[in-house]
Amino acid sequence: MMDALSHLLDDVHFSGAEYLYVNALQNWQFHLAKQTVFYIVLMGEAKLSVSNQLHNLSAGNIVFMPYGVAHCFFDASFSTPIKQDFNLETEFRGARYDPVVLGYGHSEALILAVRCLLDSEMAKPLLSSLPDYILIKDGLSEQGPPWLKIGLEFLALESERIRVGRDTLINRLISMFFIECVRDYVEQLPAQSNTWLNAVRDPYLSPVLSAIHANPAYSWTVADLANLACLSRSSFAERFGNVLGQSPLAYLTEYRLRQAARYLTLGDISINRVSEKVGYTSETAFSQAFKRQYGVSPSVYRKERLSQS
Repeated sequence: MMDALSHLLDDVHFSGAEYLYVNALQNWQFHLAKQTVFYIVLMGEAKLSVSNQLHNLSAGNIVFMPYGVAHCFFDASFSTPIKQDFNLETEFRGARYDPVVLGYGHSEALILAVRCLLDSEMAKPLLSSLPDYILIKDGLSEQGPPWLKIGLEFLALESERIRVGRDTLINRLISMFFIECVRDYVEQLPAQSNTWLNAVRDPYLSPVLSAIHANPAYSWTVADLANLACLSRSSFAERFGNVLGQSPLAYLTEYRLRQAARYLTLGDISINRVSEKVGYTSETAFSQAFKRQYGVSPSVYRKERLSQS
């Protein structure tokens, strides 16, 4: 059985990243907000201002902004950001091969910025459990994972030339960096932290979450899930509620309906089939449950999402 975090990462459906390179010269600065975005410092140094914190960055550092908190990158020689700066949002146009050049003089830093496309509904438990930003500083150090060091060196080489298959390779590398950022954060969580991510490393709850995410359509009972946790029903229900803030069956229902919302957005299967795929034997019962969670019927939800795509 796959671990629970693997299933959650599968649910994110990370794909179609838009990326650009920032060639930072001297006296430069840029900001971005309301974007799920990665930054990888490929060469040189920079400073980052985010959530009232200031960080000195250098080659090999990775920064992940899960849900678009406002932030600012700027020249490493500055002590604080300047008043006027550049909005990077206007520069994203798919996969860009021409770098965004900021400042003047000689090059001080090269930064890869990747705007991520996530399934925000399916990724909700993960995103709600993450901090404003995640910073990994040991990508090129001896302490960093060997594959991460190789990946960063590979990206630095790719930034210097355009080759066939470059977009696919970069998308896959960014997916790995995303996983590494989340894993790194999970490993550093304090034991008493009551979040979804703390539950994935709980030896009793992790197999339960893994089973639910692997097969949400199964007719799980509290007794079934307690058996997976190797706990009594009462002990399991109490532990699950304390860590996740809801009952096991409420969590199962929410996850089923998030899956249903994804199927409805894809728009290629009937509502009756969607209800079956997420574990409902009655389309009426499914529609009622869906409306309670999303405020509209499945058919209206589908129509609204497809009109926005």
